[in-house]
Amino acid sequence: MEHSEKNPAEGIIAGRNAVAEALKSGRPVDSLIVARGDRSGSLSMLIAKAKKLGIVVKEADPVKLDHLSGGAVHQGVVALAAAKGYSTVDDIFALAESRGEAPFIILADGLEDPHNLGAILRVAECAGAHGIIIPKRRSVGLTVSVGKASAGAVEYVPVARVTNLADTIEDLKKRGVWVYAADMDGQSWCQTDFSGPVAVVIGSEGFGVSRLIREKSDLVISLPMMGKINSLNASVACGIICYEIVRQRKGIPAK
Repeated sequence: MEHSEKNPAEGIIAGRNAVAEALKSGRPVDSLIVARGDRSGSLSMLIAKAKKLGIVVKEADPVKLDHLSGGAVHQGVVALAAAKGYSTVDDIFALAESRGEAPFIILADGLEDPHNLGAILRVAECAGAHGIIIPKRRSVGLTVSVGKASAGAVEYVPVARVTNLADTIEDLKKRGVWVYAADMDGQSWCQTDFSGPVAVVIGSEGFGVSRLIREKSDLVISLPMMGKINSLNASVACGIICYEIVRQRKGIPAK
């Protein structure tokens, strides 16, 4: 249902007092969006409070804030409520250990579409992945829209938000995880050995896996493209690769 002209959509908290109360109450907040260049009055204190709580602060033009707030008075600040709190990378490893399984992790490199991240959460839950890792910047977070798109999977799949995805990949490799980037001009996905600890990198909707992340990965894997366009939707590609990992882990023979 679309929100009315003067009411923010679900998950959007608009206005300085409303945002201040949300931060004070401990309500999970994914990010704070403030008017570019505005630090007037209580706004600077809200920004400082959000940063202290580890909440990502982004700047945007007032027009975007007008759109997010649905025409309600936002006073230069909007908060995006989180569908769920974030986990840590250690939480993901702990879940794998509790199940007696080798870690199976998905890394999302710059996904901006909440429906794609929600769909990847759903794939992760169904395929038995132990968690998803996303970057703090240039990526959609665990917003209410992502939670809805995940069809409930957000409640079961840990999502860790990290400052630097490249550094995190180096840490995963030190912990014995093989990192596979899903991108063009790589090894065939179905001829790749996914046994043991594995992490799959899924790139952004428009640009794929970034150059640095591709270079940090152990191997690039690709799906065959038979049509006139050269890429699949991020969540679709993720689903195909994840179920090849499931097939190999379960020892299901390919005919």
